[in-house]
Amino acid sequence: MDAPRKIFILLGYSYLKGFTAELTDAYESAARAAGHDVKRLNLSELKFDPILHKGYSEIQPLEPDLVKIQELIRWADHVLILYPNWWTSMPAILKGMFDRMWLPGFAFSFDKETHEVHELLKGKTARVIVVDGAHSPFMTRLNYGDYTNEISRGILGFSGMKVHVTTMGPCEHADVAKHDAWVAEVRELGSKGE
Repeated sequence: MDAPRKIFILLGYSYLKGFTAELTDAYESAARAAGHDVKRLNLSELKFDPILHKGYSEIQPLEPDLVKIQELIRWADHVLILYPNWWTSMPAILKGMFDRMWLPGFAFSFDKETHEVHELLKGKTARVIVVDGAHSPFMTRLNYGDYTNEISRGILGFSGMKVHVTTMGPCEHADVAKHDAWVAEVRELGSKGE
């Protein structure tokens, strides 16, 4: 194994007993067993207002839990975010988290004179795992386009992170062999710190 990595895991959705949570647990346990330094947060256990009440015309003070997320992202070499595909996007609470804390001075800076964007999270890697319950990721993408573009390029990539996306599904009625194969795939990613 290469040198152990500092990994921040975020379960980006509310239900702690479903398949997405099971995958999060599998990744975390494998990463810890491989000697990586792992810190995890479950978005459902954090307290913050996900609504931008005045848009970006006035920055709302960040709640302590949003500051904690920023600190863990700064700390990490690698960030893992897992969530289910809801209406070809991320759950609203996860989007609200990004709306609130993915700010200039943390994730990027913008030079108003030159119009240059400076990526403040360059050098970090990220993996996004999106779980599709009822449809295959291939069919979802075929019918609706790249439903991971918002997080992979528009948010994480915009800030300089090198992003890998893993999609899984349909998971609702997967047989045991397929379920176990997905869990094994995530465990391997955790062991490698990828």
